[in-house]
Order: sequence, then structure tokens, then C-alpha cells
Amino acid sequence: MANSPEHERVLELQDLIIGTDNVAEFLGRLSVMAAAALSRETSSKVECGVTLKRRRRTFTVSGSSPKAVLLDEIEQRIGDGPCIEALRVKAPVLLANMDTDPRWPTYQEALKAEGCRATLGVPLELGEDAAAALNFFAFESGVFTPAVIQEAADFADIAGGAVRLAVRLGTAQSLVDDLAAALESRTSIDLACGVIMGQNRCSQAEAMAILTKVSSHRNQKLRVVAEEMLANLVGGDVKTHFDP
Repeated sequence: MANSPEHERVLELQDLIIGTDNVAEFLGRLSVMAAAALSRETSSKVECGVTLKRRRRTFTVSGSSPKAVLLDEIEQRIGDGPCIEALRVKAPVLLANMDTDPRWPTYQEALKAEGCRATLGVPLELGEDAAAALNFFAFESGVFTPAVIQEAADFADIAGGAVRLAVRLGTAQSLVDDLAAALESRTSIDLACGVIMGQNRCSQAEAMAILTKVSSHRNQKLRVVAEEMLANLVGGDVKTHFDP
């Protein structure tokens, strides 16, 4: 066990707990780790978005890249897909072949337009009041084999335990409050992207790339850049709203 991949992953997640201030930041860094893990397992590029479920609603809260966030948000706009289904059935759900699978045709067409060829939703239990799912995206068919699906499920099991440990140890804020803050942060970013799309007549992916570039240039978090942009636009603080 001491030298096993599982042990190494537990240690890596423990380092994430120590190095992050809240669950929202943890989930963002977790998505990067999850994407890297499956990319290594498949020898193909895999992206990962994190979908949060509170009550009856689902939201995109983070992703391994702007592309991952964009792909994850497609499912939220349409209202159904593998990730949402995984949260519903509490088990991994695979969309392996977009040429033969009849499920979610509108969702599939939107993903194809972005170059995505397969998706895998894996639930991540956080507690009684909330759950999340890791939404993996591949750009080739046949990437998510049974062995890869098991790898993703094992990763989610360990990661879920790490998040719950972070909350119990007090290294994060109250889970509900912290996830609510994550949703508000995500909404600010989405609003800022909408403004950029309107000003530049560009796509959502291009708007996210612009916002990300500004964030990197200023060495500020994406949320801070988005909030400052919205505040400058209306001449004051902007409050986002969602159902508790």
C-alpha cells in the first residue's frame, strides 16, 4: 500500500486539502488532477468539469480548463446528459459513441460542434445537502474503456472522501456556504463572458479565453477579474442570485 498508486493519490489529495482555503478552490484543483489522471490512463487528452447539485438544480462550478467549463455548461443549459444522469442514478454514466447512441441528441450535436466525441459522468458524494459529479470529456471515440471507467470511479471515491475530510477538519468553510459561494463565483464569470461576447461578437469559448488571458496577465483569480469587470460596467458591486 505504501507505494501503491492509490496511496500516492491519497497523499496528493491531502496536499490539496492543506494547500486550499475552501471547497470551491479544492474542486477547481481537483478537476485538473482528475483530467491529468485519466489523460495518463488513456494516453489521450481528457478534460474534466465539475458539476454541483444542490436541491434540484445543477451548476458548473469549475473545470480543468476553459474548454472543460464550456463543455460542462452545455449540459447545464440543455438540462440533461451523462453527468446529470450520473448524479440521478449515483453511478458512472457513459456516452461512448456519438454516432450510434440515441440518447440526448441535442446535447450530442452541441458537443460534436466543439470537437468532443465521448463523455463520462462520475458522481462524487459530498454530504447530505449537496453532491457533485466529475464530467470527463474525450476528443476521440473509444477512450473510455471499462478499465478507464473503473479508474475514474476509484478516483471519485478517494476524492469524495478527501472533500469530506477537509470539511470535518475545518480546513474549509461550511460546506453549504462554501458551495454557495462557488455558485456565485461561477455566475459572475458567466455574466462577464456574456458581456465580452456582446462587445466582441465572439463565441463563449473565445470570451472565456479572453477572460482567462486577462486573469493570467494580471495574476488575479478569474472570479476577481470578472467581478471587477462587472462592477466597472454598472458603477458598483454586482450581486448574483440563485435559489438556496
